[in-house]
Amino acid sequence: MEVVYITIGVSIVVAVFFFIIFIKSVKSGQYEDTYTPSVRMLFDDELVTDKKQKQTK
Repeated sequence: MEVVYITIGVSIVVAVFFFIIFIKSVKSGQYEDTYTPSVRMLFDDELVTDKKQKQTK
């Protein structure tokens, strides 16, 4: 039964650690890029055609 208490304690510590890391990354602006995901699919085809053109040259 003590193993269950240890496991719960360790999982809570790990969860708090990851939550703190997540909060720090949000405050540092890591998730501020809102433009790139909306246009990323528009540029995928152009990159593929550029690679094909380089191979044929």
